[in-house]
Amino acid sequence: MFVNIIDSYRYVVAICDKELIGKTFEEGEYQLDIKENFYKGEIKSEAEVIKIIKDMSAEDATFNIVGERSVQTAIKSRIISENSVLKIQGIPYAMVLL
Repeated sequence: MFVNIIDSYRYVVAICDKELIGKTFEEGEYQLDIKENFYKGEIKSEAEVIKIIKDMSAEDATFNIVGERSVQTAIKSRIISENSVLKIQGIPYAMVLL
């Protein structure tokens, strides 16, 4: 998984399955654009991603999570639940604002 931590007025944590980088998914009026300049950060293992999620949650970060593996890892870390996951063209994603 790619993890990109963007230091803005608050931290934005972008987590994405690496095979989705650069792709766009559309369904009706909705679009999911997996831009490399936003999502492509460092490759991390599931354990590393869970630690980052827990650490960044304490910083009141915003999270953008895209892809099956990334979303399942976020669920495992308890930052999101199954009910908060949406899909566009079958690609799961979630956004979290703490």
